[in-house]
Amino acid sequence: MKKRIGCYPRVRVEGCSRGVVSQAGAVLLVETVRRCGLDTAISAALAPWRKPRAVHDPGQILLDVALAVALGGDCLSDVGMLRSEPDVFGTVASDPTVSRLIATLARSGPKALAAIRSARAEVRERVWQLAGTRSSAADGQATVDIDGVLVIAHSEKQDAAPTWKKSFGHHPLLAFVDHGQQGSGEPVAALLRAGNAGSNTVADHIEAARIALAQLPRLLRRGRQTLIRTDSGGGTHEFVNWLSTPGRWLSYSVGMTITDAIHQAVLTVPASVWTPAIEPDGQVRDGAWVAELAGDVLKGRPSGMRLIVRKERPHPGAQLRFTDVDGNRLTCFATNTAEGVMAELELRHRRRARCEDRIRTARATGLRNLPLHDFAQNQLWLEIVSLALDLLAWMPMLALTGAARRWEVKKLRLRLFSTAGQLVTTGRRCRLRLAHTWPWTDVITDALDRLQILPNPG
Repeated sequence: MKKRIGCYPRVRVEGCSRGVVSQAGAVLLVETVRRCGLDTAISAALAPWRKPRAVHDPGQILLDVALAVALGGDCLSDVGMLRSEPDVFGTVASDPTVSRLIATLARSGPKALAAIRSARAEVRERVWQLAGTRSSAADGQATVDIDGVLVIAHSEKQDAAPTWKKSFGHHPLLAFVDHGQQGSGEPVAALLRAGNAGSNTVADHIEAARIALAQLPRLLRRGRQTLIRTDSGGGTHEFVNWLSTPGRWLSYSVGMTITDAIHQAVLTVPASVWTPAIEPDGQVRDGAWVAELAGDVLKGRPSGMRLIVRKERPHPGAQLRFTDVDGNRLTCFATNTAEGVMAELELRHRRRARCEDRIRTARATGLRNLPLHDFAQNQLWLEIVSLALDLLAWMPMLALTGAARRWEVKKLRLRLFSTAGQLVTTGRRCRLRLAHTWPWTDVITDALDRLQILPNPG
């Protein structure tokens, strides 16, 4: 009888083996790229930057970096994890080739960014058509959330500056299409800004909104089928006026700062006018009430704008403000939606908080740090991060069902992408075999079956 020492079995490790593939679950992302036509679209968009006799296609190089970021990479050299698995990811460019391409595209400035964004918009429309009722605009409506994020710089980078939170770095402005409770969100705008950029800069919000709208199918840009949501950072007269411009036909739900005029108007609201706020399940939200403001507080505002205020008992330990009324915290937002119950409109605006989840996902997908020095190169890095986030949103939309579709990126990497496999060649075909002991092998194989039945692009 042998006596075991320790809790785990001893395993002899050998450094050389054939046919073993790490990150085998990443074939889900590769198949998503193939079925939605992202590889051909990016290659066509970046064709002007391909040099004669070049071995590597610029579009594939950029897409390889995006795949590496989607798998957890946070710098250009992490593309090496794909280079080590040529049977799954094909031929991958060397690190110097990747760096030269990024430098070349960065020198092209807006032209290269426009080409990449145009390809993404083209593919996004196809993905939403393939998804059908599972797409984020299945009901003919799209919701775009705009918010800023602080990216800390730990070294000297171009335009890195002290931020409003006393840190040091950059202050990008991001926009995401909300998938609702059944999914995550897609990035549709990523505008890099200096660290000292303001939270409520009108020109930046307008530029981010323009970039986001260009990513949506043309049918959603008219008839108020697109809702723009922001926090109080977007609650400026100029931005609301831009959203309300005749002919733009956008819906908006924009947080507003509690000014003295709004505070005085809240004090005149009778107690009988306040109605209870509601929860997502339709139940009454305990300790929260909403009311609509009217009168002089709307003077000078765009026609059709409604000002809705909520008062709520702050949670224990919350710091009170001078604008609080009778110990209740006040928040306010503006909207041009004429239909709908006031409590439902307030709930719709409160759901803007899901954008914080999208930002957390972006931080875990290459946005925790900007790895390059030049501002133009880091702007290009934001486009790479957006490509990675697109893939992480499109794959669950097209292939996963049930609770798996709502898995966040860390869970996708742990349960699906990190799966190991074995490449076996039989009948002149290369097959990837996954371990039957892995609890989520069935999830991977079922997802691949759903992707493979989709029609080929073109």
